[in-house]
Amino acid sequence: MNASLVERILARDLRAIARSISKIENDAADANELLKALFAHTGKGVTIGITGAPGAGKSSLVDKLALHYRSIGKTIGIIAVDPSSPFSGGAILGDRIRMQTLANDPGVYIRSMATRGNLGGLARATVDAVAVLDAAGYDRTLVETVGVGQDEVDIVKTANVSVVVLVPGMGDDIQAIKAGIMEIGDIFVINKAERDGVERTERELIALLEMAERSDGWRPPIVRTVATQNKGIPEFVEAIEQYASFKKQQQASLERSAGVAENRIIELLRERLLKRVLSELLSPDELHELALAVAARQRDPYSIVEELLGKVEIRSS
Repeated sequence: MNASLVERILARDLRAIARSISKIENDAADANELLKALFAHTGKGVTIGITGAPGAGKSSLVDKLALHYRSIGKTIGIIAVDPSSPFSGGAILGDRIRMQTLANDPGVYIRSMATRGNLGGLARATVDAVAVLDAAGYDRTLVETVGVGQDEVDIVKTANVSVVVLVPGMGDDIQAIKAGIMEIGDIFVINKAERDGVERTERELIALLEMAERSDGWRPPIVRTVATQNKGIPEFVEAIEQYASFKKQQQASLERSAGVAENRIIELLRERLLKRVLSELLSPDELHELALAVAARQRDPYSIVEELLGKVEIRSS
């Protein structure tokens, strides 16, 4: 790995940042060494994960949030997560007329991430990309996810501040997403708050939050915004900053961070072990032959996995 690439990232060289994130997305051979070198320089910025159902206005919210932070002198990284295709993410960013102001701002870095079919997929690549922006010294990194699937939950869990965005009239959606999302929300935003039904949505949200007692004692605030009109953005920023400072003072937050780190170690281990098994023990053709045998009920998958595990020799490479 070229040590100068690390130095350029630490100096916030945009081309070096873009190149390193591409290495991470494409799982380049030296991506791991790069991340190892950058890790000691992370942990200074605040990562804000923003999730919620499609159509909740997350893009507008992220844009206005970034503009507000820039107005008070903060540098901003923005990662827009698109799980569907490596191409549509670029189109989403290209279509954002509001983003043009930000895109020309040297204090803002915008990147779209998409799964490329890698083992570990989107969540791993996104979390590593956030680490690059953190090492590069961005004060706030905003991670916007498209939906509320498992990848999105995994990404938002790793953020310092997790924001769940809802819109009025989404009562059924609140019920649907509460299992995966409700317990990770540090702040809840009801966007498009000029619409009918905002009071009902807020009441339902309050009722759900009252049922969940958090171990750190934090009571997630509910902020109303109309992002397109820039309403509620200062209150939203204040809620983010309050939680970020609250978290710094809490022992419980260290436990939560340790829980995230533990999951991260397990995920990386799972990914590396699976890669090694597939590269050393099975060619794609052999895997396909085994799959055909299972499909034809000539073999069972359990015995195949046991045979493969019997051949695994754990050693450092």
